[in-house]
Amino acid sequence: MKWKPSKKMSIFSPAIFGDLKDAAAKKQAQGANIVDLSLGSPDLPPDKIVRQKLSKESAKPDVYGYTLGGTNRFNEAVANYYERRSGVELDPETEVLQTMGSQEGLVHLPLAFCDEGDIVLTTNPAYIAYDAGIKLAGGTPYYMPLRAENNFLPNLGEIPEHIAQRAKLLILNLPGNPVPATPTAAFFEHVVQFARKHNVIVLHDAAYSEYYFTGEAPISFLSTPGAKEVGMEINSLSKSFSLAGARIAYIVGNRKGIQIIRELKSNLDYGTFSPIQEAAIVALDHAEEITERLRTIFSERHHILMKGLAELNWEVSPSSGGMFVWAKYPYDMADQKFVFKTIEQVGVVMVPGSVFGTEGTGFVRIALVQEVEKLKLAIELLKGLKL
Repeated sequence: MKWKPSKKMSIFSPAIFGDLKDAAAKKQAQGANIVDLSLGSPDLPPDKIVRQKLSKESAKPDVYGYTLGGTNRFNEAVANYYERRSGVELDPETEVLQTMGSQEGLVHLPLAFCDEGDIVLTTNPAYIAYDAGIKLAGGTPYYMPLRAENNFLPNLGEIPEHIAQRAKLLILNLPGNPVPATPTAAFFEHVVQFARKHNVIVLHDAAYSEYYFTGEAPISFLSTPGAKEVGMEINSLSKSFSLAGARIAYIVGNRKGIQIIRELKSNLDYGTFSPIQEAAIVALDHAEEITERLRTIFSERHHILMKGLAELNWEVSPSSGGMFVWAKYPYDMADQKFVFKTIEQVGVVMVPGSVFGTEGTGFVRIALVQEVEKLKLAIELLKGLKL
């Protein structure tokens, strides 16, 4: 019997993270110090009150059935969180939809709105899952470059009119992965105007909304006048609340859009484990105190890494939030070759920028997922590169 992948499997690029992990393991087996700054998975545990709630609820004998989606309590917690944090009013019944992690929501969302050949506006570079979702739905990505001269925000004015007229969906991610650019009110207002003019659905990925280091939180897209008419926002408890393995997130915004995605999801899954939802409610209800501690820790990490790389003459993209540092290294070498050479020589693991798009060529993405002493060690190790 021949095992052959479907033609659709060809749309998925081989993940480089496994290769990076293998190279790091080989180096570590040789007795080297390894500082892994590749995966954007929080190294901090969930807050104690969240863990206690999950443990307590999991011990109950009657919580192991299907939830068939988000509970009313979870939806209300999301709505309350949005009102407290961003002044955005949401109807828990019609404007909130739970997903099993934001990756699941992001990959499936184009299936709900795009027909074969529809154009989806996305950025270059961008989180890899966007491209997977677009191509899985049969859509055609149109890449908007993120460049330093525009503060790494996409320039909607550069989109040709014939492309804008055919576009069905616009995907944004601010602060972003891999580029931690920060949105402005004026930019989001322009997005709403563009969406209205061209009848384009907007999806804003706000996964890093609680990662800010200047005292001023990034703006929610939905706080922009008219945003709920044209779009939705997706957020996850993976990053801000260290619940990455629990797989729980939500999409909020336009009620018609939410209804369409709910219909799709009713055919795909039976909801998230109830105790996880209860733990997520505790996290959202105590978001202010939990995320303040998160920001204190990550702000110091951000400062150490930005300062250290600058002293090594790396071109570090300015940022005031996000979970990553986006940097151009001072060596004449292709980024994919560079990251493996760096592992081989000094044991520091980073992600080559080109895996996120052609505009990432010559850059690396560095995750703030190690303690300060480890980050200081990474800087010292990088001083020893001989390329």
